[in-house]
Amino acid sequence: MIPVRVMEKARLVRLLILDVDGVLTDGKLFFDYQGNEYKSFHARDGHGMKMLQQTGVDIAVISGRQSPIVSMRMQSLGISHLYQNQEDKREAFAALLDALQLTSDEIAYVGDDLMDLPIMTRVGLAIAVADANEAVSACADWCTTQNGGCGAVREVCDLILQAQDNFESILNQYVA
Repeated sequence: MIPVRVMEKARLVRLLILDVDGVLTDGKLFFDYQGNEYKSFHARDGHGMKMLQQTGVDIAVISGRQSPIVSMRMQSLGISHLYQNQEDKREAFAALLDALQLTSDEIAYVGDDLMDLPIMTRVGLAIAVADANEAVSACADWCTTQNGGCGAVREVCDLILQAQDNFESILNQYVA
């Protein structure tokens, strides 16, 4: 059962910001001998993000690393707010607030590690994935039941859809 105060905070969300490694992926980094990087993204996370965008909730990604694979995946999902190579994520967060004219109460952030804390402490709804660092989980308003890269983002999308009374209309697109 999701606490009422979490649902109330989720009702206000107009922007969902996601970390990449450990949130959209399981956090493992794979490289071949030529230095090519490989990542695995969960299809249900991507579908949840597309459904959330259908309801008018914007999505942004802020990552501490730079990866062409992340660029490709976000482009395929229609996510234009992509900030990579952000060791200090506060600058990207400030740019998003300014560009989208949002208040911090209208933003949810999903993180898993210490570098996510500066943003998690500034948003209306702070979320940690199930396998997040203990300090991150302690800072979160809510923790997913799924680990990063294993459907945690879909859980978050479904939570926001339900809180904003949009889940049933999305569901009806598939069962009607």
